[in-house]
Amino acid sequence: MGLTTIDAYLAIAASISIAGGLIGTGMAQQGIGAAGMGIIAEKPEKFGQVLFFFIIPETLWIIGVAFGIILLLGIL
Repeated sequence: MGLTTIDAYLAIAASISIAGGLIGTGMAQQGIGAAGMGIIAEKPEKFGQVLFFFIIPETLWIIGVAFGIILLLGIL
């Protein structure tokens, strides 16, 4: 029971999905983190709001990993 070409394509698709989610998260948090530090420096009471906006992009990698697992398990 060797691997087929379809299995290889699914593995590549899953890795692209996971990597895309991680790269997207990093790019989003880069701008939010820089802006958030400026806001916190001026108004420390806004820390909770900035933290909330910093955490929102984390859903990108969660979705990427979930989709990658779905592809690898062949659920689609």
